[in-house]
Amino acid sequence: MNFVIKIDYQTLIFLNRSHNPLLDQIMWQISGNLLWLPLYLVILFLVIKSYKSSSWLILLWIILTVAVSDFTSVHLFKNVFHRLRPCHNQFLHVFLHLVHNHCGGNYGFISSHAANTFALATIVSLVLKRQWLSATMFFYASIVSISRIYLGVHYPTDVLGGMIWGLFVGFLMFKILTLTQKTINSSHGQS
Repeated sequence: MNFVIKIDYQTLIFLNRSHNPLLDQIMWQISGNLLWLPLYLVILFLVIKSYKSSSWLILLWIILTVAVSDFTSVHLFKNVFHRLRPCHNQFLHVFLHLVHNHCGGNYGFISSHAANTFALATIVSLVLKRQWLSATMFFYASIVSISRIYLGVHYPTDVLGGMIWGLFVGFLMFKILTLTQKTINSSHGQS
């Protein structure tokens, strides 16, 4: 366990201390939502184009997937494990470079950014089944997750835990969606 913690700290400090003003701003934007608005609009367009009259259910489910991921990442993990973010760690924070002096809430395990983006990437990939879009979505989730380490607000294991949880939530929600669609289709077939 000490070995894992040591690697966690070393990786965090390596990524965080490789900063410069331009990279700071790039990572700050990557970590936000505004930069990704065009990607969200492409998803919206493709869902409407692919699912037409049932696109409302798919869009609702994608939103619900991210909401479930976000809620559970806080209430099943952060509020249970109480692992301080690196920027709140009294021994570590002096070594960190914080962009815009931003740290976030007290607890960081698991990363909600990682969980939410990987849940979104998973559900969108499974629903739309386009290889180029899947590659784009998982690149998006990965770069957002790396930005959280770079910004000094998460340890790599926070991000790894978020990634695993997001993949699980996205897959689970897709399976529930599939069952919901079958139920709706069979009830319409019996009418």
